[in-house]
Amino acid sequence: MGEQLPVDLRQRLKDFPVIGAPLFIISNPDLVLAQCKNGVVGSFPALNARPEATLDEWLARITEELAAYNEANPDKPAAPFAVNQICHPSNNRLEHDVEMCVKYRVPVVITSLNPPKEVVQAVHAYGGIIMHDIISIRHAQKALEQGVDGLICVAAGAGGHAGMLSPFALIREIRSFFDGPVALSGAISYGDAVLAAQAMGADFAYIGTRFIATEEAQADPAYKQMIVDSAAKDVVYTNLFTGVAGNYLSKSVEKAGLDPNDLPSADKSAMNFGSGGNTKAKAWRDIWGAGQGVGNIADAGPVADVINTMKAEYAAARARLVA
Repeated sequence: MGEQLPVDLRQRLKDFPVIGAPLFIISNPDLVLAQCKNGVVGSFPALNARPEATLDEWLARITEELAAYNEANPDKPAAPFAVNQICHPSNNRLEHDVEMCVKYRVPVVITSLNPPKEVVQAVHAYGGIIMHDIISIRHAQKALEQGVDGLICVAAGAGGHAGMLSPFALIREIRSFFDGPVALSGAISYGDAVLAAQAMGADFAYIGTRFIATEEAQADPAYKQMIVDSAAKDVVYTNLFTGVAGNYLSKSVEKAGLDPNDLPSADKSAMNFGSGGNTKAKAWRDIWGAGQGVGNIADAGPVADVINTMKAEYAAARARLVA
């Protein structure tokens, strides 16, 4: 495990090292607050707050409610929250959204795609930390050159935009040159897998799909049911919908009138991270993302129940190892 962990993350997540992944369209203040109050870093994409003025309202609510919760629970404070910034030319809100993160001193900022030095500098100026999504060693090295504090290794099997490298290979190579904070994403949907991520050398598990079907998540009810009904075999990997390869539920692809077993490759010049631009079917509105760990999700329910179940699985897995 890395030695240079930010103090707040190390202390707040020492009992259950999990970061909730930002889910486009789905993550909202209700989900974030429930995750944080139950000991998991809650996060959301800044672009989920629409129109852009809504981001101010969301951040005000989250910071105020977490401050009140921590004052009432000094012995068991909430986990910090995070905001995801899509650093790409198609995101014309980036400057505004980063200004909002500075205004509210967002503890953790998760950057995706390009890691611009300006975002890093703005977040570091108030004492926040930057975790950056990567799918390859080259991406990791470029992000570190820009001054990010930690890496989120999006390995094979992760929901939405994901890489193709095995987590065993990716984490091991990252650890050969970086001993800072590392989160691992990819088919982690139960407590045993959280411990496995630590055993591989990650500091945190990065979990998204497991929270899609929860009561607090802002997902279409049909999407939530499809999560519960699907298995790993129902996940298709394609770059058709946004120009970047990712994992999606094949049943949603079929519902959009496409054959998930015969999808063409996309024109990368048609990248559209807000809606998906290579077909009339839009990711994430029509084409629903999910990781290969979806087969381990047999129920929905409130966030608190999901986290408590995973915590119990995590504790039981640790007990088995030391027995």
